[in-house]
This record gives sequence, C-alpha cells and structure tokens, in this order.
Amino acid sequence: MNKRIFVIDDDENIRELISLYLEKEGYAVDQFESGEKGIEALKISAPDLVMLDIMMPGMDGYDTLKEIRKIGKTPVIMVTAKDETFDKVLGLELGADDYIVKPFEPKEMTARVKAVIRRFQSSDTTSTDGIVSVPNLVINMSDYNVTYFGNVLELPPKEIELLNYLVSNPNRVFTREQLLDRIWGYDFFGETRTVDVHIKRLREKFDRDQNGWEIKTVWGVGYKFKLD
Repeated sequence: MNKRIFVIDDDENIRELISLYLEKEGYAVDQFESGEKGIEALKISAPDLVMLDIMMPGMDGYDTLKEIRKIGKTPVIMVTAKDETFDKVLGLELGADDYIVKPFEPKEMTARVKAVIRRFQSSDTTSTDGIVSVPNLVINMSDYNVTYFGNVLELPPKEIELLNYLVSNPNRVFTREQLLDRIWGYDFFGETRTVDVHIKRLREKFDRDQNGWEIKTVWGVGYKFKLD
C-alpha cells in the first residue's frame, strides 16, 4: 500500500509541483489549500506525513502544526520561503520533524520525505514500548505520555523521544551529534543546534531543585541525564 502524504499550501502551483514529485516516487498525495481543510481531513484519516507551508492566510503553518500535534504524532515537514534561523527553530520547537526552504531541489525534497518517514517508522516500532521512571517523572512510550509530579505534560513527540532516551541512559554523556543521529536520524538535514533547542525546552518544564536529577550540560562534549 502506497504511503499517503498531505500537502497543505495555499499556493496551487506549489501544491501541484510537490505532488508531482512525490507521485513520481510512488506516494499517494492529497492536496489542501488551507490549514483548516488539512486538519479536517487529518481528523478523519491520518496520513504517513504532512508537507506544511508556513505562510498561509487564516490558519498559518505554525497554528496548523499546533493542531496536528493535538491530534497525534504524524510527522511534519515545514515548507517555507523563509531561510531564517528563527523560523526553523520555532517550527522544531512546535514539533516539526524537518523543514525545507523554497525554492528546493526535487531530489532534496524527496530525500527528506523518505528520511522522515523512515525515522518515524523506526521509532514507532523500536522505541515506543515500555515505561521509564525516575523520581517524580514517568515516561510511557506506548502512548507518548509524560507525567511529572502526577501531572501529564503536553510535549511534542521529539521532546518526548529525546527525554526518554536520556532518562533510559542515566549518567551517560552523549554528544549533540549522537543525540541528533539517535532521535532525528543519521540523515537528518538539520543542525546540532536542533538538540540545544529541544534540551532548553525540556529544562523549562522541570524544576531541577526538586527532582534529584537534571539534564546536565557537559561542556565541550554534550549532555547527560544526571541521576543522583
């Protein structure tokens, strides 16, 4: 059965162009001219991946991504004409899996699509079983649920995967490159700053003075989950 991809973009020409390239690779493609219509369809049947434009009238790409993350963990590639670090970081913080800047090369786009779908399938089959717990924190990867002091936290999938990996390997130091490879995949097209952004977001959600553990920076190397 062909993988199904949603293309959400208000520009018909861009939608047709992306669809053409993806269909040549054997993907089934559904096109939507707005975030609202894409969300309606996603509530009925989740695709294998969403290609999501950032600059759209009405519900823009960021708001659409927020709604997608409320529904589930469908992988999302942000498509933008902006090549600014802020836009990339914001998209990743909100739970995007990758981003691509217009104009793009067809081979690069399809390579990113294949890589994200492959990573998602891999994490879905090998990293979603079991419960990991430390004082005041429980991570259940069967349903991507994180509980802190008895309260369920709303975290993007990549933050949960990163937290789970660190907690599952207490007191072990990982370089940014190792974390990037493990969580985003060896062929992820992003930067090691992606790891820093997600670590920062995780730290903001926990009060390390009450935990007996912390996500610690090992200067010149990377990060570790320090468990007393």
